[in-house]
Amino acid sequence: MSTIFSGIQPSGELHIGNYLGAVRNWVQLQDRYECIYSIVDYHAIIGTFEPDDLRRRTREMAISLLAAGIDPAKSTLFVQSMVPEHTELAWIFNTVTPVGELERQTQFKEKAQRQESVNAGLLIYPVLQAADILLYRADLVPVGEDQVQHLELAREVARKWNAKFASELFLEPKPLLTATRRIMGLDGQTKMSKSLGNTIGLLEESDEVWAKLRPAMTDPARVRRTDPGTPEICNIYHLHNAFNDEATVEHVAVQCRSAGWGCIDCKKVLLDGMMRELTPIRERARELSAHPERVTDALAEGAAHCGKIARETMRVVRETMGLR
Repeated sequence: MSTIFSGIQPSGELHIGNYLGAVRNWVQLQDRYECIYSIVDYHAIIGTFEPDDLRRRTREMAISLLAAGIDPAKSTLFVQSMVPEHTELAWIFNTVTPVGELERQTQFKEKAQRQESVNAGLLIYPVLQAADILLYRADLVPVGEDQVQHLELAREVARKWNAKFASELFLEPKPLLTATRRIMGLDGQTKMSKSLGNTIGLLEESDEVWAKLRPAMTDPARVRRTDPGTPEICNIYHLHNAFNDEATVEHVAVQCRSAGWGCIDCKKVLLDGMMRELTPIRERARELSAHPERVTDALAEGAAHCGKIARETMRVVRETMGLR
């Protein structure tokens, strides 16, 4: 069975952009692959953070993932820093990675332009990403189109290390492209992001969701209730595609084009579809919060499993390199 690795930063409670863009796919992959999922807290310390806040966000992320359907009986979930071999392998990979390759990474260039002072972590974090994946000799990595460049760097690192030490230890992981399009924020302008305040939390109550959904951006051509719309350019319509069945989505499109519904009518149908899926997740999260030992045990078991794999990989790496 092929092995999958994927990670997510501890941003706290998931929002529907995380869920639709990655986590729902992770849940489905559990039944077909050997899946290793990590809360990558080392990646979260590149910028400004408070230690207590990081711990809280890591815990909230674990609860959200388990509630969303990540099943410890089917896959492995752990916190990255619980397996120190990640950073050891990253340092080793730094020695075979050209700085020019890192400076050409699109995300580095974009983030560096927005910062007055750029730390080394921002430059080399794709090397840590490569170590995350290669440490477990993963065959596949579920990614969006905007992440393919980082995966290609991991493949290049594997090739360089293998060639330098005449080894075949590291596989070149292949991308498993997710079918879900990038989820736009409620402003309809940018990607859904907590920092931009344009998200809907995965665990929010129905009235909280409606308070955000009601004023959300729709087709700007629909100035009046009687104006026909173009559903394909409306972010609300794309959310219907994510949460409602094909027949409902088609009905929504017809009502939009004919002005049979106003945007509020459309959003009410979306709310119903969203809550059908999100309410059970919220209830599971509440149960996990009431029994924190279940979360602690799941993460500990995951770290123990991954630690065993990681220690063996590093044993071979050190032996091959003459380090021990």
